[in-house]
Amino acid sequence: QVQLVESGGGLVQPGGSLRLSCAASGSIFSIHAMGWYRQAPGKERELVAAITTGVSTNYADSVKGRFTISRDYAKNTVYLQMNSLKSEDTAVYYCNARITSGPPSYRRDDYWGQGTQVTVSS
Repeated sequence: QVQLVESGGGLVQPGGSLRLSCAASGSIFSIHAMGWYRQAPGKERELVAAITTGVSTNYADSVKGRFTISRDYAKNTVYLQMNSLKSEDTAVYYCNARITSGPPSYRRDDYWGQGTQVTVSS
């Protein structure tokens, strides 16, 4: 079973910083892409940032210049460094990974973490 485990969420003041981590484990043949989504109450889940195995990155317009996504390939881990946080960044953040599982199936699927709460407030 492939699992994604998230950590690093919490309460931070406006203008502050936070770093999220997500580690993938289990029967993994390869990881094609990893990313972060978020969902605030009453809103749709939206893409925040993503990174591929080719180190291409993609950011939502609302976080460009403030957030940075990176990967540690040896640890199957993706990070999201969040700076200059605003109240509108408050949401549950979900890790996502596109993974081909190991034998015998070698099936490519998207996997999700359980989510970690980020609250930006004075």
